Amino acid sequence: MKIHIKNGRVIDPKNGRDEVSDVFVAAGRIVGNGRAPADFHANRTIDATGLVICPGLVDLSVRLREPGFEYRATLESEMLAAASGGVTSLACPPDTDPPLDEPGLVEMLKFRAKNLPGPRVYPIGAMTQKLEGMMLTEMAELTEAGCRAFTQADAPMTDTQVLLRAMEYAATFGFSLWLRPQDVSLARGGVAHDGAVASRLGLPGIPALAETVALATILQLVRETGARVHLARLSTHEGVAMVRAAKAQGMAITCDVASTHVHLSENDLFGFDSHLHLVPPLRSVRDRDALREALRDGAIDALCSDHTPVDEDAKQVPFGESAPGASGVELLLPLTLKWAREMGVPLMQAIDLISRKPAQILGVPGGNLDIGGYADLCIFDETAEWIVSAKTLSSQGGNTPFLNHPMQGRVRYTLIDGHIDFEAPH
Repeated sequence: MKIHIKNGRVIDPKNGRDEVSDVFVAAGRIVGNGRAPADFHANRTIDATGLVICPGLVDLSVRLREPGFEYRATLESEMLAAASGGVTSLACPPDTDPPLDEPGLVEMLKFRAKNLPGPRVYPIGAMTQKLEGMMLTEMAELTEAGCRAFTQADAPMTDTQVLLRAMEYAATFGFSLWLRPQDVSLARGGVAHDGAVASRLGLPGIPALAETVALATILQLVRETGARVHLARLSTHEGVAMVRAAKAQGMAITCDVASTHVHLSENDLFGFDSHLHLVPPLRSVRDRDALREALRDGAIDALCSDHTPVDEDAKQVPFGESAPGASGVELLLPLTLKWAREMGVPLMQAIDLISRKPAQILGVPGGNLDIGGYADLCIFDETAEWIVSAKTLSSQGGNTPFLNHPMQGRVRYTLIDGHIDFEAPH
């Protein structure tokens, strides 16, 4: 398939390009920027006048819910949701049922995903068997099966010695560990940020200390072992300050934040809307503002959706009894654009946070428009306005805090490997 995408605003953070130009695609690759290669005859021409052409988005946390949680979402529904959100590569956490702790399970997931339209799927393997935090998995075998990194996801890690062994093992073989800093004892039983709002609402709290105590342990172990660690879903201003200090000391750590957490805070909980029950919890306005600023100045490396589809029954209960999580893969782009507009951040820098930088963290190709590179592209209208609803989302999980909210920015086309995997109805 030869595709000519014409007259779009081409944004390529890696190469510093921001110009109105054409992109030419053939045999799954980008074969021309600005000028068509010799003897190029397009099978399809896309008029991108008034649209942005950028690298396909790379999302660092998309729960596809298979195997084991098909009643919440299916691989088919969430792959479609990701493609309609402009995502061309995604990392999927191992907290399935059973967890992704054996090569056979990883290979089965990759095989299923490969035979469906939608993004490239990169599994993140379980760091410990059954995610129980006791016995390390066979990381070398899981890497051969296709795992890009290892994590406990949101499962508790209670034994620091096991974490130390995991880091030593990972450092020896060059594996990457993705860790969400939360001390299980300090967070036990909590469902909201431990502050004035939780007290007024009578909700059990999770203190900021739960993040910083765990973070201090992780950073100390990284200093000791030299392991390559990515910190997932920072949520507190104290945590941001610790990461800044560690980076200033030359520590090779990276970190991300969920797109919900740069827009919402504990103040949004007053309606007891269970769609706002998230992990980590929505923190104070001060925390939210620190996350927003850290994204702007580069202390936080990437934005992700932390897409977690939940069935309606698990949300239609009191806040504290509801299942945590929100569907977000289709909102990653508009929420990133909203943050950029509010913070005065250039579009190129915003796109970088959801394409090139996460691709680097994941260690996969993508996030650029290099000639010869994969034709993974997102073409979007940054001015298009729409309302978030069950009808406008493809995800089977309609559980988002932004239901009925207006959004600005809509994907028109998603190309994966040179194939149009999503085209918005006109």
